[in-house]
Amino acid sequence: MANHKDALKRARQAKKARINNRSDRSELRTRVKQVREAIEAGGSDAAGEALRVTQALLHKLAQKGVIHSNAANRQISRLTIAVKGLGAQADSAA
Repeated sequence: MANHKDALKRARQAKKARINNRSDRSELRTRVKQVREAIEAGGSDAAGEALRVTQALLHKLAQKGVIHSNAANRQISRLTIAVKGLGAQADSAA
């Protein structure tokens, strides 16, 4: 355990950051799941809106350092491809 005043403060800050990061990662997983569910349901409008919200969250968490920027870009790319593929399927079915 930390003994110095500055080390005690860093321990408190690290604890707060850990709790916030855990909450942020949980929200991110929920948002990604919502996009995947919208894609499976076939609603291109709903999937597009869910993707927009999730993309903003991914960028924000990458900027904060909660996740790596390359990981955020990879997830955005894969989700975008999936949503665009959904739109292409709807066009070909019509």
